[in-house]
Amino acid sequence: MNFKKLILITGIVFVLFSTLAMVSADDSYSISQANIDLTVGNNGLLHVGESYVYNFDGTFNGVYRDIPLKEGESIANVKVSAEGAYPVLQQTTEDGMEHLKIYLYADPAHTQKISDCTVKVYIEYDMVNVVTVFNDVAALQFKLWGEEWDVGVGEVIAHVELPNGSGNEYYLNPDDLTVSSSLEGNAIDADSDSISQGNYYELLVLMPVDDFSSSPYAKHVDENGREMILKNLEDSKNSKNFWDTVSLVLEVIALVFVPFTLAGTYFKYGREPKVEYDGLYEREPPTDDSPAVVNAMIDNSTFGEPNIKGFEATIMDLIDRKVFSIKKDNENLFLSVNESNEQLDDGEKIVVKILSHFANNGVLNLSKLEDRMDSKSNAEWFMNQFDNWKEAVENEYLNDEVKSRYFDDTGSVIASLVSLLGIGMGILFFIIFIFFDFEESGLLLGIGIVVAVFSYFILNRRDDIFGRWTKEGRIIYLKWMNFKKFLKDNSLINEHPPESIVVWKKYLIYATSLGVAESVEKSMNLHIPNVNEYDDGVFMYHYYGYHTFYNSYDNAGSTNSSDSSGFGSVGGGSGGGGGGAF
Repeated sequence: MNFKKLILITGIVFVLFSTLAMVSADDSYSISQANIDLTVGNNGLLHVGESYVYNFDGTFNGVYRDIPLKEGESIANVKVSAEGAYPVLQQTTEDGMEHLKIYLYADPAHTQKISDCTVKVYIEYDMVNVVTVFNDVAALQFKLWGEEWDVGVGEVIAHVELPNGSGNEYYLNPDDLTVSSSLEGNAIDADSDSISQGNYYELLVLMPVDDFSSSPYAKHVDENGREMILKNLEDSKNSKNFWDTVSLVLEVIALVFVPFTLAGTYFKYGREPKVEYDGLYEREPPTDDSPAVVNAMIDNSTFGEPNIKGFEATIMDLIDRKVFSIKKDNENLFLSVNESNEQLDDGEKIVVKILSHFANNGVLNLSKLEDRMDSKSNAEWFMNQFDNWKEAVENEYLNDEVKSRYFDDTGSVIASLVSLLGIGMGILFFIIFIFFDFEESGLLLGIGIVVAVFSYFILNRRDDIFGRWTKEGRIIYLKWMNFKKFLKDNSLINEHPPESIVVWKKYLIYATSLGVAESVEKSMNLHIPNVNEYDDGVFMYHYYGYHTFYNSYDNAGSTNSSDSSGFGSVGGGSGGGGGGAF
């Protein structure tokens, strides 16, 4: 029995049930009111003033506020004050989030914690690149209340000052939370109903583009935005209305059928067959498969689908086979496409095509590649070609007939179907919560959310959790994993170091496809002095080009997926985030 898999399945079931546990505490607090004041400058700067009325029952150290920052956004000039306590701010920026930790004291000397009191906390700051200026309209999409707060709020009162008093439009979402709202001159005022924990309240404002003729603090997008924003807004509302009419299933079915069916699927189809192989490690690649194929079989969650590590390893393999050559000057790394009579498979031809596309006169400056991925057209082209490369590797080496020799995906397919059913159950349960008013409806909604999230997690698990290798595939898998262990374990590779540069290169190429290139690099540094300066294309690419292309891939993916076309979708605005007390 594969106990690691069993532990994982048990852990998943445990998380599902434990998430539903109700945790009680003696100390509690609530937020009765939030006031959000926004001032939009004609230079694009957004000034934000927030105030929150905290009602503390018990003893607390203070409160915190987490403000998410989208790419390019920044916060400055943060100020805090309070009524009913003496505040001390601790501010940090980490992982795209501005963290404001505000200690609250009952005395000016900051020696006594607050207890059983009401405190109004004021937060003030400026935001850059939140207003977006298109060719035909300027827009602000801002969450007045974020879904990441630890508690709900009694009401949100918003006041927004715009640069000009004419030509403005505004939308509040979800609109059923709005008690009253108005636009008079250049001022928007809105008052919401109570907002429960986990929900948001968002403002979208469209303004004349002429109001921002000089706007260095705004984000500028060279395309028309009005029609796209309104379409996204309408699509988002339609989507929300549709899913608001759908629900979760009965809690007994949700909490029993999904996890126990998955557990049964694992025990029937997920346990690996016993094979006659007990090797501790492998010092040589167990098969002569290409790095891309090894990557697709061993190092990916979906069996048979290669990833960016396999793509990088393919480049290194082609460098080793002289299809590409590498040169470096003081600042840049250059890759040249050589005329070669060597037979290339379909996937390798696509790799050559991709690198040739970005080359000038057959020479690609790898050090500048990431910048070129900022272009939406370049990013789209690369991601399409990358998908073509993955498909070519699968079709040529890992088609359905070949896959069935190595891997039985019956359990994986069943787990995917059960997961989709679990997500459907969650949706159905939400309908029950909306249309039926009974004492347990809130608990049922929580169960539905947990089941849906749990099922989504299972839907995106590795294929070999519920699927299993055939006996032939299991031996190959174990051998490659033992080879990976050999490459990853410095003590093993130091005990049996290669005797030639050729073998080191082979190790490095396959280590890249298996995701352990850094371990081989450490071992090489112990055995080959100044290996990063060694005049060999594979080593030079690994040291100076590998992360460049990896970053280019990430950049292409984000450029291709996070363009301004998503502006205006409900729930996608700046600001928001959450907070609480501690």
